[in-house]
Amino acid sequence: MRFVWAVVAFVLAAVLIGAGIAQRTIFLGPESQTTHVEIEEPAPFVLLDGDVLRAHRGTQSLLIKGEGEIFASYGRTPDMEAWLAESDYNQVTVGKDGSLDVEHVASSADAPEATPAPEATPAPEATPAPEATTEPAEGDGEATTETAGRNPAGSDLWLDSFGDENSLIADNMQLPEGTSVLIAYDGTKDAPDDISVSWPLDRTTPWAGPLMVAGGAVLLVGLILYVLGIRHQRRGKGPRRKGPGPLPVTEPIDVRTLPPADRAAIESSEAEPPARSADQPEIEDAEIVDEEPREPESKNSMRAARPARRRRMLALPALGIVAVLATGCSPESWPEFGAASPTPSPSPTVIAPENQKPPAVTEAQATRILQTVSSTLQEADTAMDADLASTRLEGPALAARKTEYALRTQITDSPLPSVIPTDEVEVVLPEATDDWPRTVLMLSKGTSDDTVPPVILTMTQADPWSNYKVTDMAEMSADAVFPEVAAAWLGTSLVPQDSAFLRVPPGELSAAFADVVDNGDKSPSYDVFDDLSLNLAQSIIDSRQAVVQTLADNGASATSQATFDMAPTTSVPVSMTTLDSGAIVAVSLTDSESVTPTTSDAVIRFGDNAQAKALTGVTESAKGVTTTYEFQLFFSVPAQGSTEQIRLLAVRQDLLSVEVIK
Repeated sequence: MRFVWAVVAFVLAAVLIGAGIAQRTIFLGPESQTTHVEIEEPAPFVLLDGDVLRAHRGTQSLLIKGEGEIFASYGRTPDMEAWLAESDYNQVTVGKDGSLDVEHVASSADAPEATPAPEATPAPEATPAPEATTEPAEGDGEATTETAGRNPAGSDLWLDSFGDENSLIADNMQLPEGTSVLIAYDGTKDAPDDISVSWPLDRTTPWAGPLMVAGGAVLLVGLILYVLGIRHQRRGKGPRRKGPGPLPVTEPIDVRTLPPADRAAIESSEAEPPARSADQPEIEDAEIVDEEPREPESKNSMRAARPARRRRMLALPALGIVAVLATGCSPESWPEFGAASPTPSPSPTVIAPENQKPPAVTEAQATRILQTVSSTLQEADTAMDADLASTRLEGPALAARKTEYALRTQITDSPLPSVIPTDEVEVVLPEATDDWPRTVLMLSKGTSDDTVPPVILTMTQADPWSNYKVTDMAEMSADAVFPEVAAAWLGTSLVPQDSAFLRVPPGELSAAFADVVDNGDKSPSYDVFDDLSLNLAQSIIDSRQAVVQTLADNGASATSQATFDMAPTTSVPVSMTTLDSGAIVAVSLTDSESVTPTTSDAVIRFGDNAQAKALTGVTESAKGVTTTYEFQLFFSVPAQGSTEQIRLLAVRQDLLSVEVIK
């Protein structure tokens, strides 16, 4: 019966192990599910809607094949549609039945105009994008406008982009709602049409491992039953000792009746047993076992030990099979027990306003743009290329850079312009809008050099085809405290120039500070500004007094005079709201210093002023000279009714121009 149960165990073990192995081999499904995009009418661009990538669960893998450098990027769908407004493209969406719909969209003659949002701070005027060429200018990511299309590479509009030669693979994509993928070459030829999207399938077999382990356990039981059956069979069919047969009936012998010789022999044998000869074999009676009791016991003990050793040796292969089956299974072959769902940790509650628009950029996108701006400016500073600098600077920041390049052309030992640190971006405050122009305020600092102060800057994107350009930039004071602002994912809004909700409207802030510089404590705005602002105003006043004192020391005070004037520039201030209902306002001012002769015989000589000589090309002037400095200032303006003062956050002073009065 033991053999029967052993056979049943072997069959059951084979079934269990075979079922477990089959789940991981022949019954295991494909690794992924793939959908191909069929493009019938070629176009320079393919806009793959995010719903296509999210048609199935799991991460997405995008495979694009073609001939040449393939470009792909993803971003917000409305932004991409705005960028493609003047181009032909194929838009791929998911139909109602789950199939892919490909629609050819012709270029629109009416492109979105770059106008400021209602009641918002107008951004600095954008430089018109250059007319398109088939090959974009090096270092300029701005779009071109030839009928063949624009080159999408290098645009700041994308959340991220990537490219490769002939074949592009993007793995582990997880596009959020409202995003799409743009596919193209360089915008001048038809986009690749061999596009496929794949998703991983669930290949977990949670019962494969338990089945194989259970089969190994049953196999072990079968081996044990088989060994026990063999042992029982050997014990039942082994040699057995037979006892002696029946003895004949004996009767007592009467010794007295025997002859004397026989009687003497019998009596002598009873008195002394006869000696055994050396060559006589020893005969052991089958019934006499008491003479050597240890020998049978020793044989029995050896016979009992051998089956036990055999059982152990037969059990080892079974245990090895179970171990191999258990360790050879991946985690996908086992069920997950007790996998409790994670408990979300509490986080601060942020309530977004109703109908809140998306931020202009994400934090990662803004950081990437800033790094590109910094590297471009470093290249332009090294080559003193104003045209290259103009691709990333605009307004007051660009005017100051051009002056620095002009000085370095004449004065070779002039220091390089300060770079924008990008080691750590502490603040990203984008405008929440879906229109153009778009503005972003950032605070970044360097960690490798403690002497480089943090930099506050604003940058603006004029239209979908333009890149962000820095308009205002200043170094943050060590004593300044940056106000609390909204998170980057939420964004903020621009403050109108005539806003009555601030202590001083943004459009009047620069004039108020200029009045403090010109009139000191007599200005009605003197008490509005904090100590840092007043210290800056006093330093400007002191520099003016130094010019007057220099004229007096040179004996020219009787024949010449110096006049000063600080005034706002034509650049529109950029103001963005903070969490305390205040605003961060970036303004720019010019401080003009004119030295003119008071008599017709006097001449203004530049002397040791190398900068005046370099910028004017002369060494003296009969009518005088005007030196203009530019100030870029960032203020934290409190809300109307607040008792707080306007705080100075950052300041930058640059020499703007030196002109001979004619």
